[in-house]
Amino acid sequence: MKFKNIRYTPGGGAEVIEQEIGDPGPGQVQVENTACGICSWDIQTFRTGSDGPSAAPPGHEGVGYVTKLGEGVEGIELGQRVVGGGFGKVRNAPLRSLYKLPDSNLADHHWVVEPASCVVTGMDLCNYKAGERVALVGCGFMGLMFVQGMRGWGADQFIALDVDDKRLEMALDMGATEAYNVTSDEFASVKRDLQSRRLDVVIDTSGAQAGLDLSTEIVKVGGRINLFGWMKGTEATFNPTAWHGKGITVVNSSPMAQVRDPFPAAIRLIQNGVIDLKPLVTHVIPIAEYPEFMKGVVKGEVSGYIKGVVTT
Repeated sequence: MKFKNIRYTPGGGAEVIEQEIGDPGPGQVQVENTACGICSWDIQTFRTGSDGPSAAPPGHEGVGYVTKLGEGVEGIELGQRVVGGGFGKVRNAPLRSLYKLPDSNLADHHWVVEPASCVVTGMDLCNYKAGERVALVGCGFMGLMFVQGMRGWGADQFIALDVDDKRLEMALDMGATEAYNVTSDEFASVKRDLQSRRLDVVIDTSGAQAGLDLSTEIVKVGGRINLFGWMKGTEATFNPTAWHGKGITVVNSSPMAQVRDPFPAAIRLIQNGVIDLKPLVTHVIPIAEYPEFMKGVVKGEVSGYIKGVVTT
């Protein structure tokens, strides 16, 4: 069987290619992917190329349906909607690597579970206690899922910080108690106020040096910085005197820091509407348009972009 996939190219960019696949082997199932989220890792790889450091595979946030069963496979039925896979239309995968999705009216592109699983790990590592004061630096796709997921956790204050007013409005709608634009003329005064509030936890989803610096400035003495965002490079800096003098605890809550399998919890959060991808998935495109669409994304020319999903 022939199918289309994406290949990142050296030096930057991507192309649509055709590949071929056979039947699933023993213990495998064949999955026909219908949707796959575009991760910031994909965006970085499109920008730097397949020969860049830490290049991404072609998609890893897939959703699809089981179409064939390999020899000896039991416990799953044809037509079952599952999580896993990338931009390629078809794949063979071990049954143990799949996660079944419950019956649901949600469209496939609103079942992008992998990034929600990362947020589950981030929440697990917050070490949050009821009644504490929390700030979130960065209200992109991942940050807004944090706001949704932590709504109802009993924070005394949940303060959202970003550079985009529309995203800050979304954060307020999704449960933040306050929201501030860090590029505004008034933010210097806002920052002094935040420093006076003794913020217990600052979650940095920005993936930017400026975000880490701001987190360091506003967290309280003895507070915690949850470093969730990935600064996609080989170097970053921190103020060792501030970290030492304030007694800051810094936790890396990347996916590899998971303390449990986060996928079952992420699936439940989406199923129950706690994490709602409908307002966050802003662009859905067919795979044939991916290379051209991504040119606009990396140049910041795609209006209102928060999360893109490729339909295969």
